[in-house]
Amino acid sequence: MLIEIRDDVIWAKHLRANPALYNTVLNLAPEETINLSVDGIFGKWAKMRTGADGRSTLGLKPVGAMATVWQRLQERRGEKVHVHWPDNEDDAWLRLADMTFEEWYSAEDEEAFGDLQPL
Repeated sequence: MLIEIRDDVIWAKHLRANPALYNTVLNLAPEETINLSVDGIFGKWAKMRTGADGRSTLGLKPVGAMATVWQRLQERRGEKVHVHWPDNEDDAWLRLADMTFEEWYSAEDEEAFGDLQPL
C-alpha cells in the first residue's frame, strides 16, 4: 500500500486501503506498538496517546530508530512510500507477488485503483 508522507505521524485514515491494518491500528491501546515496513525499512510504531479532551488519537508515531528514519523521510514530504505490515503475512504466494510486481505500487496504479476497497 502507498501512503503520502504528509505529517510527523501516520494517521489511521491513510491506512484504509488495508482494512486489517486500519482496524488493528484503531484497536491498539495508547502507546501499544506495531511493526511496519515503511519505504522498505522495518521499525516500530506506537499508537498515539489519548488527547487532552479524552478522545483517542488515531495515529501512529515512530518509535526508537524508526523515529530517525521517519524524520529523514520528512525531506520527501508529498512523495508516496510503500507501507507493509509484516505481521499480516499469511499467504506466501501473495507475498511473492507483492515483492515481484513493483508496478502495483506505482503512482499511476495508486491513482487508478487507490479508491477501490475489498469486498
